[in-house]
Amino acid sequence: PHHTISDVGLLGGSATPSPGEVSLAHHGVLFLDELPEFKRSTLEVMRQPLEDGKVTISRAAGSLTFPSEFMLVAAMNPCPCGYFGDLKRECRCSPVQVQRYRQRISGPLLDRIDLHIEVPAVEYRDISSTRTEEDSTAIRERVMRARERQQARFKADAKTNCNARMMPRHIKQHCALAQESQELIRIAMTELNLSARAYDRILKVSRTIADLASADEITPEHVSEAIQYRTFDRTLWV
Repeated sequence: PHHTISDVGLLGGSATPSPGEVSLAHHGVLFLDELPEFKRSTLEVMRQPLEDGKVTISRAAGSLTFPSEFMLVAAMNPCPCGYFGDLKRECRCSPVQVQRYRQRISGPLLDRIDLHIEVPAVEYRDISSTRTEEDSTAIRERVMRARERQQARFKADAKTNCNARMMPRHIKQHCALAQESQELIRIAMTELNLSARAYDRILKVSRTIADLASADEITPEHVSEAIQYRTFDRTLWV
């Protein structure tokens, strides 16, 4: 959807309740480009659907519930001019402008996004390189094996089919950590001032990274990688 979309267009509603983009993307991907350009109120209405996987619209005559289990993918520039942190071009934005731009995205919304990745500009040497990388077929097979592990893990639970949908009881059962891994998370929680929701997200992502590596146990390496994906919201929004 375009960044000018309304709350109703994104969440659903109107006089005769109809599904919005979050429900139309059910079991699919909802891509929001230029995330800070969306109205903050529009972004905030996604918080509950991201948490619950459903949208309930209430009217005087009754209420309707639409499913909204979607994968949110969002993209944004680091600042209004787009060059903050660029090694070759100078950013033209003041610190106040950069901070105001980033504060359009709230901490609670960021807490609900599992992976935060900073993507630098692609250098010519990378584009022209003949180095062979892992091909998409191998990646697809690895992902399929990980999904099969998750389906086997939750086969007795009709409401849960992947790590992302784990409830607290599942996390306790399937995300047990050794002492070293627990210490890593403790340090991250303290140093990065992460929330309890971010803690659960780290455990879920750690479990998924372990599944991708065909590992039965979550290791400190898996936890470290998961923590790495949580630092973006704190380094840019503090």
